[in-house]
Amino acid sequence: MNATRYTGVAIALHWLMAPMLLGSIAMGLYMVELDLSPQKLKLYSWHKWAGVTLFLLACIRVLWRLAHPAPPLPANLPRWQHGVAHATHLAIYLLLLAIPLSGWLMSSAFGFQVVYLGVLPIPGLLAKNKELAEQLKEVHEILNITLWILLFLHVVAALKHHVIDRDSVLHRMLPVLKNPTGVKR
Repeated sequence: MNATRYTGVAIALHWLMAPMLLGSIAMGLYMVELDLSPQKLKLYSWHKWAGVTLFLLACIRVLWRLAHPAPPLPANLPRWQHGVAHATHLAIYLLLLAIPLSGWLMSSAFGFQVVYLGVLPIPGLLAKNKELAEQLKEVHEILNITLWILLFLHVVAALKHHVIDRDSVLHRMLPVLKNPTGVKR
């Protein structure tokens, strides 16, 4: 492995999950505004399938990251940027796990079983409880908003490093635009 870049597995998981996550967010925003219909129920199923898949990929990603630490940030970055990057990545990982779990808990409390890909029933975690379900719905929304904000900041920071600072930070995760030296270009 090149010590200045993430592993190929980490890069593949990152870029596989990114569009899935954006699609799931877009679907979630769209479907909640629809009137009750077969189309809305189908979108809810797809959203839940995406959530289960993202949760499984996030678990793999966390396990991979524990076994394969992130490559070091450039030494010339201020110490506070190292701290912010670490805290942001940790928060994103936690949210990638917590959001699907909150959706699963919410579905359980609403009394709707998740059936993964329409064939694998996933047991509910809670008994039906409308009041708790509404609270979990709010938790799910707040966690998602928090993730959106962190992802926006993550993308802005990566682009700032690439375009303004012209350093190797973004190159560590890009599958194509490689900076073989791993230093300022």
